[in-house]
Amino acid sequence: VQLQASGGGLVQPGGSLRLSCAASGFTLDSYVVTWFRQAPGKERKGVSCISSSGDNSYTIDSVKGRFTVSRDNAKNTVYLEMANLKPEDTAVYYCAADVDSGGACLPLLYDYPYWGQGTQVTVSS
Repeated sequence: VQLQASGGGLVQPGGSLRLSCAASGFTLDSYVVTWFRQAPGKERKGVSCISSSGDNSYTIDSVKGRFTVSRDNAKNTVYLEMANLKPEDTAVYYCAADVDSGGACLPLLYDYPYWGQGTQVTVSS
């Protein structure tokens, strides 16, 4: 039972990446999935979350309009599309999942039952 985050890499400013968070051993369709990032020397911070159905999502202001969270429950995967990347987006990106209790999600940091291992995103020329 695990989550696996992938899709990170080195990209130039203004470039794009799509991160994936795939579940194995359980189905994600009952879970809220939240994306976090942690830059060197800084605390882990929530970036975006999406409800189990995909009907509700939330993205922090600093990346709104550039990052889009989505999910494909048939593929048991949640995505984070990142466009117009900036050097300050450089971080290790993690996904986490928790049972959807209903209502809107917020990308809050707490002890989620499932965490992905993280994928490095580096934005540099």
